[in-house]
Amino acid sequence: MIFTTITKDLQKELKSNLPQIMILLKKQPAIAYKTIGDIGKEVGKKYNIELLVNFPHKGKIENFDMYGKQDLSFIVDMEKTNFPIKRDIIKEKAREIFGDVETEDAYMYEGKEGVKVFLGPANEAGRKEERIDILPHSLHIWYEFTDKVTEFCDWLLENVYSVKDVDHKGETNYEKFRIKQKEENV
Repeated sequence: MIFTTITKDLQKELKSNLPQIMILLKKQPAIAYKTIGDIGKEVGKKYNIELLVNFPHKGKIENFDMYGKQDLSFIVDMEKTNFPIKRDIIKEKAREIFGDVETEDAYMYEGKEGVKVFLGPANEAGRKEERIDILPHSLHIWYEFTDKVTEFCDWLLENVYSVKDVDHKGETNYEKFRIKQKEENV
């Protein structure tokens, strides 16, 4: 239920800031986008993750009712390159929850792995944008959080990412990774 907890927390925070966001969208859209991103990051810190609110298509930022209900990224630990369980278990769970859904291995290079779960047909350009990208270090949901998506993501956060329902204080694993990267590049 951790996905449910995190997304409800995010939705509550976004809703409480909605009047300010709406004004900023009209006057300073870049600041509105940054404000939404900052809210996501603050919520994510409570759970030791980096939580990114995405707006992948033009016009989605104006759809206020869907804030925190679609298109999120959960960055858990950038150091991880492999899953703690077999990819086939993830794909089986996707088929168990969604039924006849297309899954495929993804990002299979340099000892890394990933899984994609496609939830909708290809668009006019042939790209399947309605999907869930599951990487050892992060989870990206490019779809509305239906009951089935929520059930699957609850399972993923608990069984693949081991995200706990705790109030974490301090840097997230992602922030530690970025600091380490910056130090190595100096």
